[in-house]
Amino acid sequence: MSKFIATFFGVGNLPKAPGTWGSLAALPVGYVLHETVGFYGFAIATVAVFIIGWWATAAVTKGSDNHDPSEIVIDEVAGQWIALLPVSLGATHAGADMLALWPGWVVAFVGFRLFDIWKPGPVGWADRRGDALGVMLDDVFAGIIAAICVMIGAGISHGLLGV
Repeated sequence: MSKFIATFFGVGNLPKAPGTWGSLAALPVGYVLHETVGFYGFAIATVAVFIIGWWATAAVTKGSDNHDPSEIVIDEVAGQWIALLPVSLGATHAGADMLALWPGWVVAFVGFRLFDIWKPGPVGWADRRGDALGVMLDDVFAGIIAAICVMIGAGISHGLLGV
């Protein structure tokens, strides 16, 4: 069961760029969650995925020299959902379909992948921990930075930042 969760139902077993596949798979699931349980349910699901992902990652990597095998993508799901939270919140406040805020989706996805690969500041620190918590936290931090980019982009597009 832990391997099934850690690979996000097997998505992490896809060839080439499993992290990107995991992030892509997170998008439609995040949309369905937002549509069915709303912003607050989506936020709770994001926290739940982090906690369950931490457990699954620890179970899968226990006794292994590789603390972050490429097939583990549940961390990408948690991070991608964090990056999408401002889009979900914006759609909720606007009474709009989340897909109508498509530029936010693009910034959330590209930003998250960029920060997850580049690993600036706290993302790199978490990655260097070498444990299951670090596996999850580096994507949490990448998701937070991407979410900030989404919020900045939304502020600019609405003239809220005076730019």
